[in-house]
Amino acid sequence: MDEAEREWWRRLPRVLTSPREVFAAVAEPDEDDVRARQEPVLLIVLAAGTAGVLMTPTWGTLMDNPERDSLVVAVLTFLAGGMYGAFAYFFVGGALYLGARGMGAEGRFRLARHVLAFASVPVALSLPIVLPVELLAFGGDVFRSGGSDEGALGGLVVALGLAFVAWTVALLLIGVRTVYGLGWARSAGTLGLLALFLAAFVALPSAL
Repeated sequence: MDEAEREWWRRLPRVLTSPREVFAAVAEPDEDDVRARQEPVLLIVLAAGTAGVLMTPTWGTLMDNPERDSLVVAVLTFLAGGMYGAFAYFFVGGALYLGARGMGAEGRFRLARHVLAFASVPVALSLPIVLPVELLAFGGDVFRSGGSDEGALGGLVVALGLAFVAWTVALLLIGVRTVYGLGWARSAGTLGLLALFLAAFVALPSAL
């Protein structure tokens, strides 16, 4: 591991405390620097994807099937998290790219993906925080419908997860403003277009 790669690993937690500094580095177009950040980006994508999968309603019913034990759930979560993360990285990254272009920003598709990745660090961080809390509080009921996690305490855990998502949205706004040099209004407009593209994609199958 060379110094540039070590520096990107050091920047990974700093995006939570000094996001403008990290996103300014993300804007660096040097190919060696871009290659140096690939492994941190991969880690974020995998962790955020896994955290995202665990937030879906489907994962709250996996163990309703008695043939699925904790090992099967762990394997399914790992595999689905990787696929979910990769899909979000390219698809949501593409929507972010189109949103930025719609607001008059320049930059490559890869740049939009990297902005999304580093903005997603809070969601990735939620994985080693929220999941252990859920498992300690509710055990296997986390993956069963109608379990103990559906009470008030379960609602608090869900709220905790959503707080990490909101943190990611805030970082994404800062990242768009820093990387593309847009004002706050156009940065917010970029996220608005991103949301519009994603909503249109979700609604498209129903309209056909």
